[in-house]
Amino acid sequence: MKALIYDGPGQKHLGEREKPKIKDLGDAIVRVKHTTICGTDLHILKGDVPTCEPGRTLGHEGVGVVEAVGSAVSNFKPGDHVLMSCITSCGRCDYCRRGIYSHCVSGGWLLGNVIDGTQAEYVRIPHADTSLYQVPAGTDEEALVMLSDILPTGFECGVLNGKVAPGSSVAIVGAGPIGLATLLTAQFYSPSQIIMIDIDANRLAVAERFGATRTIDSRSEDPVAAVKSLTDGRGVDTAIEAVGVPATFELCEDLVAPGGVIANIGVHGVKADLHLERLWSHNITITTRLVDTATTSMLLKTVVSGRVDAKKLVTHHFTLDGIMEAYNVFGRAAETQALKVLITP
Repeated sequence: MKALIYDGPGQKHLGEREKPKIKDLGDAIVRVKHTTICGTDLHILKGDVPTCEPGRTLGHEGVGVVEAVGSAVSNFKPGDHVLMSCITSCGRCDYCRRGIYSHCVSGGWLLGNVIDGTQAEYVRIPHADTSLYQVPAGTDEEALVMLSDILPTGFECGVLNGKVAPGSSVAIVGAGPIGLATLLTAQFYSPSQIIMIDIDANRLAVAERFGATRTIDSRSEDPVAAVKSLTDGRGVDTAIEAVGVPATFELCEDLVAPGGVIANIGVHGVKADLHLERLWSHNITITTRLVDTATTSMLLKTVVSGRVDAKKLVTHHFTLDGIMEAYNVFGRAAETQALKVLITP
């Protein structure tokens, strides 16, 4: 089968791999119908994720059709259309029983990291009973790809960890796909202000269409001064970091109000400074999280019902044969105006 293979920092190729087989009793083999590229895949290619070794098939998002299941799988059968979660969970270990599926002792972020992922024609899904979701009949499966990762990531790591509440003020630093997914799901809680900060005018325009109350282009406007002017000099109740570089995390330190929350979403490959000389007395909370996908079932209902239009995050379509160009387009988003690129084997 064809697969996108990671060859080390800065290197990848589309090549031939053996079709996966059932390895453990709880496995399922899924034929991939649609997958996508994540910003985390770009972090892998930058060398920021040392757990992903050369030779790995990348990708941790997608929908597909079950081809085969192990003898212990009871919730799925061949022919079922399924959503594949970016997080694999056994459902039985201590972390899973606490809802921290991302740290499952035999799961967590496996796909496209420590086992072969979804940017291929077929993929093996461990713990299938607790790591796959049935796709409701008649649902737009392209839209559901956004539920593998970015919608639960934005919601759990940004909105829930950030304690977004009715009437609160929110700043999201980074208007990429994760930041926009956070914007969409933050509106569940009716904050009075959702301020989007980025250096990409196109993405800021998209954020306005998606519901941001104010956008700030930090190339032409001081984001700290602008946010302070919008919040009576206080700063925001919730500052959400959705990029993964030191400058944006440190910007959140300048944006958060006393008593507020800095919710980190971004994947960081280098250290960021924490200015405790200013913040030690400000009663702030800083949260970090790898998405647990504990809210995927709920978010699936919001997408199926039309409450969240996930498909508007998709801007480009490619075949698997065109995945190298898909990476090129996604990696040059400022030029190509790409958000999520959908890949169909």
